[in-house]
Amino acid sequence: MSRASRARRVVTAAAFGTGGIGALSAAAAGVIYGQTKLARRRIQPAEALPPRADGVWLAPGVPADRPPLLLAMLGDSSAAGYGVHRDSETPAAQVALGLSALARRPVRLHNVAVVGAQSSALASQVALVLAEQPDLVVIMIGANDVTHRIRAAESVRHLSLALAALTEQNLQVVVGTCPDLGTVRPIGQPLRWLARRMSRTLAAAQAVAVVAAGARAVSLGDILGPEFASSRDYFSDDQFHPSALGYARAAEVLLPSAAAALGLSTVSEPAAPFTSTRARPVVKAAAKAASLPGTEVVPAEVRGERAGRRGPWARLLRRRAATVIPPTSSGGANFTPATMVGSD
Repeated sequence: MSRASRARRVVTAAAFGTGGIGALSAAAAGVIYGQTKLARRRIQPAEALPPRADGVWLAPGVPADRPPLLLAMLGDSSAAGYGVHRDSETPAAQVALGLSALARRPVRLHNVAVVGAQSSALASQVALVLAEQPDLVVIMIGANDVTHRIRAAESVRHLSLALAALTEQNLQVVVGTCPDLGTVRPIGQPLRWLARRMSRTLAAAQAVAVVAAGARAVSLGDILGPEFASSRDYFSDDQFHPSALGYARAAEVLLPSAAAALGLSTVSEPAAPFTSTRARPVVKAAAKAASLPGTEVVPAEVRGERAGRRGPWARLLRRRAATVIPPTSSGGANFTPATMVGSD
């Protein structure tokens, strides 16, 4: 069964409240269970909360007296920034700094992401930010659903409900879909193969749900795969969560779509040298995006129609922002580092 077919089954199951991917054989399940226990011993549980980055972030040269944009970050440890030691190293702060540079305005950050959160936690996180009416909501979720063997259909159902609550308030939403857990080395084979299959299927199904809700889906894919192969500096000490370098890479991927959601300047191009921008059924587009980190799945029209015989149309884009995320430490005598100018 193709990834697109699996994603279609997951989305259908989420809509009707039924199951998702079929169960493993008893023998395979036994092997996976044993490897799961081994992986949990290798990957140490979180021992401390990540740095709290809530506050007003200001890129170099940006006037501090302009009204701030409000950015809300929701999700799991990847959104919270577990594994780094400074607030400026969290992905939320990195995205806030990039948006500040692009918008030439301060950005007030409210991060309600929780280490260990699954998609079922999104409802309570949404409730925490709705009253604030943020200009942009960024969600990073899914990895814990995979590691805890939550059915993809259940995960997507929770995400869809959260998206509905946010978009009903006309809020702009960007979702970083589930990363490819097949790149995590403490997970051995064949568990790593299963983790890759499950995470990419969930990512594709998430993208379909996000597009259906009118939000923006950005693939994180195997974003740390090539870097991990050459250097372990992209992962933190537990070799599961990203390091500051890894989170910076994820923020770079999310920033262009976050900027586009706010109407800021970006440049779009084909998602990959051998990927066209032609419209295709959203399920097929989402399945392709799951293996292309940095790819955004966007609604499309064919001959004036937004849907065809096989469902809504979509296409793949890779966006580039008109700036890079400002560094947060001094790089020279005439350099003003990006800073957090206020905290909640």
